[in-house]
Amino acid sequence: MGKSWAGMAAVVLCGSTAGVFCAYGVVDLAGLAPLVSRDLSQQARVGFDAGIIVTGLGAGAFALRPIRRRLATFLPFDPDNPVHAYAFTLAVILFGFSAVQTVFTDVLASLQAQPSITVAEIAFNEVPLFILAVAGVGLIIRRNVGQTAVRLGLVRPAWWHIAIALAAVGLFVAFAIAMLLLGQVLTPGVTERVDVTTQHIYGQLGAVGIVALAFLPGICEEVLFRGALQPRLGLAATAVLFTSIHTQYALSFATLAVFALAIGLGLIRKYMSTTASVACHSGYNLLVGIGLSGAFFFIAVAIELALIAAAGYGLWISRRRPAAATSP
Repeated sequence: MGKSWAGMAAVVLCGSTAGVFCAYGVVDLAGLAPLVSRDLSQQARVGFDAGIIVTGLGAGAFALRPIRRRLATFLPFDPDNPVHAYAFTLAVILFGFSAVQTVFTDVLASLQAQPSITVAEIAFNEVPLFILAVAGVGLIIRRNVGQTAVRLGLVRPAWWHIAIALAAVGLFVAFAIAMLLLGQVLTPGVTERVDVTTQHIYGQLGAVGIVALAFLPGICEEVLFRGALQPRLGLAATAVLFTSIHTQYALSFATLAVFALAIGLGLIRKYMSTTASVACHSGYNLLVGIGLSGAFFFIAVAIELALIAAAGYGLWISRRRPAAATSP
């Protein structure tokens, strides 16, 4: 694709999508159509609509090549690639909408008013993320299956990479528990509401549902965020975007736990592979879903210690081999 056509494609894709999103806020703010819930106060509605408009304007900025070129000086993407430009536009819209929704609406009350989630709904929410990831990196159009897998970081990992990823699960769960305890002390009301909402959303899932909740997000979210987006947006921005979509935690200490998890998963992707981050994310979700009560707590601690030992051994032998290979 020539640069002129690429530039035009970026303008059309980014500009039109951002324009439609921005128009959503303008139409509601002007009272032309009731697009936002009438249950919101006037002040909250104005804030919500203003946030949508600002987000749309920010997302539309990626239609401008000078802005993309400036951003490309510290992020690893091609400013002349319309796919990269469009990815940034969608990322800004996703983050902006999630942030506005969290700040100006009662997300927890809205979630509690909905039925508990089912396995089918989990699949419906997660599978499109996987499709978006493989389509975004050009499966069939620019890459075959093998090339797509490599681009997404879905490669065969070293055994000790998986050991490290699974050992990290215990650390992330421990941090999440610490954030829960801190929240109970500093923001008990919010923490209780988050817990009640979480139980309402996921409490009806049986064994199959817990497995689905572990592996569907673990695979689909990792392939999109760590596999497709992180190499272009960078680790920190991807972690913030990942955290923003978990609106079920509102503004709470649980959100900090999600952000810490996102940073950790990003580091695993950067220094190992997306395959390893999938293992970590899925293991984390599974352990949280099962819970750490009774004798299982001691079993989990024993497994964690074994994984740490295995990860340490694997890391040691991996560093020893190159040294042995260069010895006279």
